Amino acid sequence: MEDVESFTYLGSIIDEQGGSDADVKARIGKARTAFLQLKNIWNSKQLSTNIKVRIFNTNIKAVLLYGSETWRTTTTTIKKVQVFINSCLRKILNIHWPDTISNSLLWERTNQLPAEEEIRKRRWKWIGHTLRKSSNCITRQALTWNPEGKRKRGRPKNTLRRIIEADMKTMNYNWTELERIAQDRVGWRMLVSGLCSFTRSNRRK
Repeated sequence: MEDVESFTYLGSIIDEQGGSDADVKARIGKARTAFLQLKNIWNSKQLSTNIKVRIFNTNIKAVLLYGSETWRTTTTTIKKVQVFINSCLRKILNIHWPDTISNSLLWERTNQLPAEEEIRKRRWKWIGHTLRKSSNCITRQALTWNPEGKRKRGRPKNTLRRIIEADMKTMNYNWTELERIAQDRVGWRMLVSGLCSFTRSNRRK
């Protein structure tokens, strides 16, 4: 088997460092291509803004956020995703320089969640789905696995596991409690909604 620095698996790019930068860059590129291919729709005078946004959500954001549930997100990657989304939405609303609009108003007019919140919501929806799988499922085992041994000295990398654990600390739950709650789909949706609401209010402070 060839030793490579990165490879594509199920449509996502995996690199040797375990990061998501290459995958996010590729996703933005694919989404940009898809957006440009639908230029006639965005420029249409016959279609309402509501319909255009629905098409954007199903045809562009679906491409952009594919696999985002397991991204190792950083402030930089989130910003890149958000900048792309905002640019598309401004074009859909036909807002061009020197006309301006705040991000919050832009999201309100197009019924959008901030990218960070949407990715978090998708991630925890996936976690709930995974926790409902059999305990023999490799995906579930990998999700809750606690590796032994000491880590290297220095500042720890911002891994997917640490991102999830930070959210768990915010909610004050451990894996055992989350596994129990996940069996109730309604209860799980309430938990995820509460987490997103909490992080949203903290972001505004």
